[in-house]
Amino acid sequence: MQDLLLNLASTVAALAFVLLLAWVLIRGWRRLTLGVRGPAEHGEVLRFVRALPVGTRERVVLMDHAGERWMLGVTAGGISLLARWPQPGVTPGTTPLPPGGDT
Repeated sequence: MQDLLLNLASTVAALAFVLLLAWVLIRGWRRLTLGVRGPAEHGEVLRFVRALPVGTRERVVLMDHAGERWMLGVTAGGISLLARWPQPGVTPGTTPLPPGGDT
């Protein structure tokens, strides 16, 4: 019985080590690919605003990205840019603050 518990404990410890190692490697990879700062500081935040269905599988979608609002037409066959305009009060190339205040 002691051998069974010892084997089970060593298996659980090995699994915990592998999961911890995977977590550390994934975080390191994200830091290398994004730099020290996160995606919000790179102006890469893509925010969904609203979608309007215009057919069974078609819709018009509003997205905010890098100080601009994008209107996209989404169909089963692809995505098309319908319009793009700057957001009021946001400098292009910067990320607007989330509603509710500053970070």
